[in-house]
Amino acid sequence: MAQAPLFDDQFRATLADLLIWRRDVRRFRPDPLPPGLIHELLALACLAPSVGFSQPWRWVTVDASDRRQAIIQNFQQANRQALADFEGTRAALYARLKLAGLVEAPVHLAVFVDPATDVGQGLGRRTMPEMLPYSVVCAVNTLWLVARAHGIGLGWVSILDPLQVPATLDIPGHWRLVAYLCLGYADDEQDQPELEREGWAARQPPEVVLLKR
Repeated sequence: MAQAPLFDDQFRATLADLLIWRRDVRRFRPDPLPPGLIHELLALACLAPSVGFSQPWRWVTVDASDRRQAIIQNFQQANRQALADFEGTRAALYARLKLAGLVEAPVHLAVFVDPATDVGQGLGRRTMPEMLPYSVVCAVNTLWLVARAHGIGLGWVSILDPLQVPATLDIPGHWRLVAYLCLGYADDEQDQPELEREGWAARQPPEVVLLKR
């Protein structure tokens, strides 16, 4: 039987720092990442939990310039539509925000869920099929943390038409987009969310509401 490692106070303090400094990065340097690092990070991300051990995540690196440009145009169109939802000073603030690092980031990574996977034989998802995409989200969060531990920034681009992405990337039609990510070295390291710094929203005080029944 393997012996579990000891996670001491120093490790827990370092882990807290990692959580604090894990930011949604939108400003990247164009420097390429070291060869093989993405595969190393994804191998660690695949240690994330998944319902019934289904491991339903599917990773797609987007390297072709024409496909990247199509994704950028997708974002630009969706961003214009989102801007139209706001008025006055809120619209002006939204227009100033940098909401994606698609142009500068050296790595584009699309993450899909495969709802047709037979790995795990459907264990645990008959009553809650949404556990498949939730499992992919767990893997994305794990990737976010291990990337930051390697000094790599990650940004999650949600201002996209998700139905256009599979066609743009020519991937199996039954895969569903969960996340479109940008990875690279951050142009500016911050321990505070950019939307908070820009005045879009304030961090709410930590509050745990525990109901007893």
